[in-house]
Formats: sequence, C-alpha cells, structure tokens
Amino acid sequence: MLNISDTLETLVTELSRLPGIGRKTAQRLSMFIIKQPREDVEKLTLALMDIKDRIKFCRVCCNITEDEVCRICCSEKRSRSIICVVEEPQDVYAIEKTNEFRGLYHVLHGRISPLEGIGPDDIRVRELIYRLEDDPESKIEELILALNPTVEGETTILYLSRIIRPLGIRISRIARGLPIGSDIELADEITLAKAIEGRITI
Repeated sequence: MLNISDTLETLVTELSRLPGIGRKTAQRLSMFIIKQPREDVEKLTLALMDIKDRIKFCRVCCNITEDEVCRICCSEKRSRSIICVVEEPQDVYAIEKTNEFRGLYHVLHGRISPLEGIGPDDIRVRELIYRLEDDPESKIEELILALNPTVEGETTILYLSRIIRPLGIRISRIARGLPIGSDIELADEITLAKAIEGRITI
C-alpha cells in the first residue's frame, strides 16, 4: 500500500501504541483530527502536555494527583481506619464509581510477577508498610486487598498478607464477584460494590 503522507503515518503509528487502539482505529482517529479546527487540536495537544507536566503521585497513597497529597487523602469525609490496596490508579476510579467505599487507598503501581522480574521492591510496598507501621498519624485497623484475580494478583496478596499480619491489622480481600483473569477497571459498578461488600478476612 502506498504511503500517502509521512506525517499521517507518524500519527497513526503513535496512536496505535495506545492500549486498545489498533491500526484501523488509529487511522480513523487520525482522519478525525485532520478534520478538526486547529484550535481543537491545540486544546488536545495542551491537555496531553498538561498531563505530563502537572500529574504526579500522592506522597501518601501513591495515587495520581496534581498536588502533594491527593483529594481522597485530604478529605475529612473519608474513614482513616481502612485502606483499600489496588494495583493501578484506574482501579481507584473504578471503585470510587460504586459509591460504596469510604476509606482511603494505596496504589501499588503493579503486582509481584517473578516471571517478569517484578518483585516487592519494584512496586509501592515500602510506602504501604510505612503507612501501617511507622506513620505516627496512622489509625489503620483494616486493609482490603482489592487486586486483580490473576496469578500475579494472588502472589501479591500472599506476600502482603505474610508481611502485614504480624502488625495486628485485620486483612481482608474483596469477594469473588470478579472472574479470574479479569481486570478491576473493566468490572461494572454493581459487581465491584458487591465484591467490596462481601470481602473476606485473610
């Protein structure tokens, strides 16, 4: 097939690198962008640059934020006695949509996967242990492990349970409303709400 434009080809290639975007979808998006007014494309460009310039990780829970501490950690309406541990920031968004959880979060930014060479030091386990053990303001009574039901998720749950149990904090996991091999971010709100509601002690 003849390459009609190097510039268009570059955009298609870059868009197709995004998760869930195949080459055909990337081509459609590129054609859509071509038809848009320059001002709209500039707004999109600015939004992308702002994401890279302004988004950082909360120094408490490691969720994404524009400030030193995220809005959830700052909120006086959240319970300080319970932390829900998730793999990625998008899992926080998924659980928040259920309107069922009123505690705090901790984002690991991954899961333990020996086959991929990812160990406990490669994710935010150290920050979690600090919150539970060394933080003088900590009032944590329960930890909910809301990790994806995969082999790596199970490995991470077992590891966290082993190192946290001696601290005397209640450890639970979300119920098996989520099918094995699925991602939390893709689950519907009702399934997630029931999974949190039906959590079990480990």
